[in-house]
Amino acid sequence: MAFSERVARLKSSLIREILAAAQRPGVMSFAGGLPAESMLPAVDWSALPAGFGQYGMSEGEPELRQRIAAEARALGIECSAEQVLVTAGSQQALDLVAKLFIDPGTPVLVESPTYLAALQSFQLFGARCVTVSLNDDGPDLEQLAARLEQERPAFAYLIPTFQNPSAVRYSAEVRTRVAELLDRHNVVLVEDEPYRELVYDDQLAQPLVAQLRSADWVYTGTLSKTLLPGLRIGYLIASPKLFPYLLRLKQAADLHTNRIGQWQALQWLGTPALAAHIAELQVFYRDRRDAMDAALRRHFGDLAEWQTPAGGLFFWLRLRQPVDTRTLLPQALAQDVAFMPGEAFFVDPDAHPGYVRLNFSHVPPELMEEGVARLAGVFRAAAEGGKSDRSTDTAAGASARLPAV
Repeated sequence: MAFSERVARLKSSLIREILAAAQRPGVMSFAGGLPAESMLPAVDWSALPAGFGQYGMSEGEPELRQRIAAEARALGIECSAEQVLVTAGSQQALDLVAKLFIDPGTPVLVESPTYLAALQSFQLFGARCVTVSLNDDGPDLEQLAARLEQERPAFAYLIPTFQNPSAVRYSAEVRTRVAELLDRHNVVLVEDEPYRELVYDDQLAQPLVAQLRSADWVYTGTLSKTLLPGLRIGYLIASPKLFPYLLRLKQAADLHTNRIGQWQALQWLGTPALAAHIAELQVFYRDRRDAMDAALRRHFGDLAEWQTPAGGLFFWLRLRQPVDTRTLLPQALAQDVAFMPGEAFFVDPDAHPGYVRLNFSHVPPELMEEGVARLAGVFRAAAEGGKSDRSTDTAAGASARLPAV
């Protein structure tokens, strides 16, 4: 059977595989970016018009596009509803961007580390991912300037607000400088902001695209983290030069995003009900963040270093004694706990051992302590050259359930 040459670059999603392996009863999962189920709002479908069962516009529902544009303008993004494309989650927006720009060998600039599903999409189309290191306040500016000058990437994919996986939030000064560099080198910015609303302090951050003066841009967002991920409603907003091409790619992909989910999004977006719900989420997730931070200090203080995130859903740990954390997944699952190996978030995973991403939104606080303690035991045993407390037979069974990484 003859497949396209692209299939040779096709990689499975490590996070989806880990989540599947963690579905068995009793497993505490710190792996995925799952919202807390207790905070998923109750929704009412009784007023759904019958007409929403019909085919719709590729761009999305007109009223929903208007509301998305209004929300974006409130953030300082100059745009109209005609620049909004409703997508099947923000992941589809990244897929459309990849299709628009990437041929085999095309240079694309990404943060190091970066969102693993973006890497999966970009590399599928053959991108040569060029990296820029992250500091606590954003990308290394000297390195960024050099990459833009030398590599001339087709676009820069950046996550400036509670970056996934590192939780870094670019400072105001860094944002201004990054925008200046992108304008100077005329490099398209793809700005991904799924976690903007999940902020746990009083510091606001203006989107990078709002500070661009000449470079083209794509801004992506989603309702998956603040409303219902099962709706699969995301969006992109693009500069006028890019929008028509992204719209045609959307038409070729799936005709239109599901209208029933768009209708439900309309019942919330831009309403006091959603604003109140987000305020509740901020308090709820801040408490869970603090619970994990306290548990990490008790159990990981001698094993790793981290910064307490000011927003988002993740802690990013750097182990004091680097080890390929992918090799510890079977032991962790044998202890009924799951985590996300940090190596998967790098363009060259084997060159970056010793990082761990932990989600704090999904596991209840009463189980957080026990889960972190079990996970620390796995990492401590690895650091000491030992093995986890469970039998090797149990660990082998967990390894058999987990797909190869």
